[in-house]
Amino acid sequence: MSGEVLNERAQHLLKVLIERYIRDGQPVGSRTLAEESGMSLSSATVRNVMADLEEQGLVVAPHTSAGRVPTVQGYRLFVDSLLSVQPLEARTLDSMEKQIGSGAEPQRILTGASSLLAELTSMAGVVMLPRRGELALQRLEFLPLSETRVLVILVISDSEVQNRIIHTERPFSAAELQQATNYLNQALAGKRMGQVRDTLLKEMEEARHSMNRMMQEAIEMAQQTFADEEPTEAGDLLLSGETQLMDYAEMADMARLRRLFDAFNQKRDLLQLLDRSLNAESMQIFIGSESGYGPLDDCSVIASPYSVDGETLGVLGVIGPTRMNYQRVIPIVDVTAKLLGAALNPRQ
Repeated sequence: MSGEVLNERAQHLLKVLIERYIRDGQPVGSRTLAEESGMSLSSATVRNVMADLEEQGLVVAPHTSAGRVPTVQGYRLFVDSLLSVQPLEARTLDSMEKQIGSGAEPQRILTGASSLLAELTSMAGVVMLPRRGELALQRLEFLPLSETRVLVILVISDSEVQNRIIHTERPFSAAELQQATNYLNQALAGKRMGQVRDTLLKEMEEARHSMNRMMQEAIEMAQQTFADEEPTEAGDLLLSGETQLMDYAEMADMARLRRLFDAFNQKRDLLQLLDRSLNAESMQIFIGSESGYGPLDDCSVIASPYSVDGETLGVLGVIGPTRMNYQRVIPIVDVTAKLLGAALNPRQ
């Protein structure tokens, strides 16, 4: 269904109906539409238009009311063709930037983004954690243990430090290991873990003929350190504000809420849904059953990838009722994704 199928009058009435329903959560009658449309239309004319919209599957009349509510198809047409998204106010932008901030440890920044989405939308804010291969190596250090055993300390983030033991072909002095440490940190610090291994196995391997012996040995130690470093699947997500969904009347059914909260707890299927947005060039909006995931049939998900230096690290978004204020939520998700990417940039 596209906006071109409807004439201008039908599109306008559908837009007014959906905006009114989003605001009040009650079926919208023909008389109300006639009054709010700003057009000189009788209630009978509006009823005829509503009958056409219902026939096309864009609105439906609940059995308890003479008014109508939008369907998933109606929301889709509204979002794709009728919605006018306005930029956020300057003071809102300033507040968002301060709340996410930069310079903090990555886990705190990610948690802050999830909380910010929940706070600004009064719905559930979700942030998919970066894949391990997308996390940046801050620095590494080689320390001598005994004979040919060397302790490697990897600082991946402020909250993740790993220790590994490697075996070298000859003993190294502390001074030699410090030299290797300095060389590798200059070459690798700030690169994502997935890039580190590729750099060692390809780019630096090709240039070995121009390196001195110490540099070659440093490369060999680093290659041994990262030999088993393979990219892993996205493993977790952060959720904030999910209990706020209980405040929406259309989601107050306990059985429905239980299914939804079970989905939040299990996370696996929700991660798969967000994963569909990882390679998207822009924001993705799943309305109701479009998600293909039963517990979200009465929800909409607005998701956007967040990136550092043009490389997508993960996805964030908002989960709420299909009756959400798309005009306000869409720019909030968009701006939060940009701010999160900037805050996680190790080169800032």
